[in-house]
Formats: sequence, structure tokens, C-alpha cells
Amino acid sequence: MKMLALSFLLSQILLFSSLYPEQPPPRVRQFGLKIGVLEPGPLNAITDVPGVRVGHKTLIQGDSIRTGVTAIIPHPGNVFQEKVPAGIYVANGYGKLTGYTQVEELGYLETPIILTNTLSVPEAAGALVDYILSLPGNERVESVNPVVGETNDGWLNDIRARAVSKEHVLEAIRTAAEGPVEEGAVGAGTGTTCFSFKGGIGTASRKLPPARGGWTVGILVQTNFGGVLQVKGLQIEELLKKETGAARRPTASPADGSCLIVVATDAPLDSRNLKRLAKRALLGIPRTGGYYSNGSGDYAIAFSTAPQVRLAHGERALTQKIEVVRNEAMSALFQAAAEASEEAILNSLFRARTMTGKDGHRAEALPLDKLKSWLEKIKYE
Repeated sequence: MKMLALSFLLSQILLFSSLYPEQPPPRVRQFGLKIGVLEPGPLNAITDVPGVRVGHKTLIQGDSIRTGVTAIIPHPGNVFQEKVPAGIYVANGYGKLTGYTQVEELGYLETPIILTNTLSVPEAAGALVDYILSLPGNERVESVNPVVGETNDGWLNDIRARAVSKEHVLEAIRTAAEGPVEEGAVGAGTGTTCFSFKGGIGTASRKLPPARGGWTVGILVQTNFGGVLQVKGLQIEELLKKETGAARRPTASPADGSCLIVVATDAPLDSRNLKRLAKRALLGIPRTGGYYSNGSGDYAIAFSTAPQVRLAHGERALTQKIEVVRNEAMSALFQAAAEASEEAILNSLFRARTMTGKDGHRAEALPLDKLKSWLEKIKYE
């Protein structure tokens, strides 16, 4: 009878767990923090920009594969046939950003953007080429500029195993969708660390008021960098050190790493002002305590989805007439990019859970319970 009772109890526990799974960690705003002064879009995500879709493929296998792929697709059509203006800004070039030179030279993006780990960039680029060549209308295409960014997730992931395949990349593209974006240890952020905590994928957005254009700026980040984490002015490492009496054991490279930032907007911008917008999105890194260290590859890629600035492939006209935002109206967009980038980076930390990976390495989640008590203490001091 005791065994039957124990079996029944275990079955009830499993049933309860399946019906009421552990609540996911809160996003920054669910936690009660407001970053900046501009209002976010409805989803507070890059997908608030109409037409933008995001897909993830997460690989967690055995005790040492902790990696994946994230795909960002600018619009629902054939991106090669209907290219979008784009600009890239490099804060520190210790990284592998395939496709950078053509975007810099011509100012257009003709493929989705793929994020993955460092040693999977060639595989991801090949998959992007396969994807573009397979699209109806591209039967005669003989040159493709795949854009692939990376961070090195080798602390938690057996990166030398090169577990990411072409099919994984294509699955991330195929499953890309509008709507809420999964954050934390997913996709290309599965095995990343940030400020020696568990990092990952984060997103946020800002919607400008009508008087300032009414446009939306959306950000998605893959965080894997270091520095001295600051949240609303609190230096987290110092507070933890005071509480425990000792410094935390850092990951292998507490300062180095990388951060990829993708910026989408429906504001009609040309490549020159998109590069300026990308530069401002990189402000999210120092605002959270990073400083573009020697071994950190920190890049921002910005694109506009506005139909009037797209470029039709094979257009033979000698001139192109487009209407773009004036320089004098860019400041509000700059502010939006800086605020959303900071919040996206924090979301990547807030949403990530503790993970153990290769060689028993462990990346702890940001201690949100302690952070809340510190913030409460400041409020009442």
C-alpha cells in the first residue's frame, strides 16, 4: 500500500508540474524597471516593426552542446528580389561578420540575418545561400551576399564539435514568425554568457510619438560580452562582493566576448543614416557596463523595412527617387535605438536561466531576487 501511495503521490506531482510549469523569469518591465523615457511598442520586441520575423533553433545535446541559430528576416517577401537598405557599424572588430563589405559598399541587405557561434559561420553562410537560391524568382541568381554574425559560446558549448548544420539554419528561417520573441538561452544565445552571468537573446523596441515621426525602432541582441554590469546605476558585481565577502568566480574570459545587435525600423532611411542609427544602438553596451574590450567583437546591423526605400533586383533605370528622413529628424531615432538596446541587453540577462555545459562549466543566472532587494533599499534610503 505504501508503494501505491508513493506512486500516486509522484504521479500527482508530475501532473501538477505539467499543468503549472515553472514561471519563466520576468522581462525588465515585468520586473518593475523602466529603461529610458520613450514608450515601447506593443510587444517591446524587434517584431514591433511591421513585417520583421524572428526564428530560433536551439541545440542542447548531452552535457556539452549548448548552441544554436537565430534568424532575423526583414520582410515577408523575397529579400533578394526586394533588397532593404542597411548599414553596419563596428565598435570593435574582433569577430567574424560575413557579408559586411558588400553592405558597406552598396548599402543594401539581400538575405536574412543569421546569428550563430563563431565556428558555425561558414555553415550558416552556406545555408543562407541555399535558401536564397531555392526561392521562386531566383532561378538565375549567381551571386549572393549572406550576412552572418557570431559570438563565441565556447565556455558552455563544445564549439569545436560544430554541431550547427545547414538544416538547423534553414529550420530557424522556416520557423521565423511575427509576434513575441523568445529570449534568454535560446537560438544563438543558448550557450553565451554576459558579464559572467548567463546571457543570450534579448529584444526591445521604442515607438516614437507622432510629432517625432511615429516610427518604430526594434532591437535584437546576442549578448556574450563582459565588463562591470550596471542596472539602473547599481554595480551588481560590487553589491554581490559586499554581500558574500568575495568576488565571484568569473567565466574564462570575464571581459572579452562579443555582442551582435540587430536594429530594424520602419523609418525610411538610407544606408548612411542606418549606419548612424547602428552606431547609437551600440550605446546599449556601455550603458550596461561594457567597454568594447580587446577581444570583444561588437557590431550593430541596422536595416529599414520602409517600402519606398527598398531596391528591386535587376532594376535598369539609371536613377532612383526615394524619400528619406532628414538628418535633423534623426535624433529621436538615435534615442530610441540607445534606449531599446540597453533594455534588450538587460532582457537577455533577466530571461536567461542558469546553465551547465562543457567541462562542467556553469553560468549562473542574474540573481533577480537580490537585485530586487537592492533596488528596494535604494528606494527607501
